[in-house]
Amino acid sequence: IWKNSTSFILASIPGLEAAHFWVAIPLCSAYIMAVAGNCAVLFIVKTEPSLHVPMYFFLCMLAAIDLALSTSTVPRVLAFYWFNTKEISFSACLIQMFFIHTLSAIESTILLAMAVDRYVAICHPLRHAAILTNATTVKIGLAAMARGVLFFLPLPLLLLPLPFCNSRELSHSFCLHQDVMNLACANTTPSVVYGLTAILLVMGLDALLICLSYLLILKSVLRLASWRERLKVFSTCIAHICVVLAFYVPLIGLSVVHRFGKDLAPLVHIIMGNMYILVPAMLNPIIYGVRTKQIQRRILNLIHISNNRTAQ
Repeated sequence: IWKNSTSFILASIPGLEAAHFWVAIPLCSAYIMAVAGNCAVLFIVKTEPSLHVPMYFFLCMLAAIDLALSTSTVPRVLAFYWFNTKEISFSACLIQMFFIHTLSAIESTILLAMAVDRYVAICHPLRHAAILTNATTVKIGLAAMARGVLFFLPLPLLLLPLPFCNSRELSHSFCLHQDVMNLACANTTPSVVYGLTAILLVMGLDALLICLSYLLILKSVLRLASWRERLKVFSTCIAHICVVLAFYVPLIGLSVVHRFGKDLAPLVHIIMGNMYILVPAMLNPIIYGVRTKQIQRRILNLIHISNNRTAQ
């Protein structure tokens, strides 16, 4: 059944087909920035003993997820833009779809774990070290992986037996479940229902619990005596809030475009899709680099060492 001969046509940028080579350059630059930034985060956390705490282990998990998510999509998009490889096979499309949705689910779970970490650190500081040990952090990471796979593995499996119409053109430069499903020439109700249920039970529930965590954090912070203390405590959450927004805003935007944007220009679908893949991967290292003094120091040290070697 995996030998289905169907192939899909990746979406090109309307009116700019002749300029795909140049359009791909900023996309490639963004991808290189994302890879370099996330690799730097992994290296710095590994080599900086003061960062060997749950919050930064979770940050490493985010960096690894962002590397995997961007690498599972962007090189294929660049190949399309630079070498005009418009077609993607049915099996390759389903595999790419599985990785995109599963990795997004894992990232959502890790963001929830980071919110819980902030809640425990602020509301129960004396119990933080006992509750969130390194072993617990590893177990949470494994649970996030299992949850993502179990919830989103059925998505490509539900598409396997479906026949597809003559129209095989996707609305993105990569494969998403709803996009592929809309091209099927059969009843897609089970796929629609399961896809919506999985999204609500993973991303929807995670977003709700993250909001609940911050309501409890805000309640605890407002009990502090002075505004200076309140700002100092709440400032430890700023980086995480920014990372949550960088993940959920493109996700919600893409979902809205798919649900209500059938009459929108194709360019909007392509831009929203690329933002969904690249914005979190690019911004996460920058956000934590700006907010974490240890990461700033290690980056400056690396730049200083590099400059000294160049001078020699």
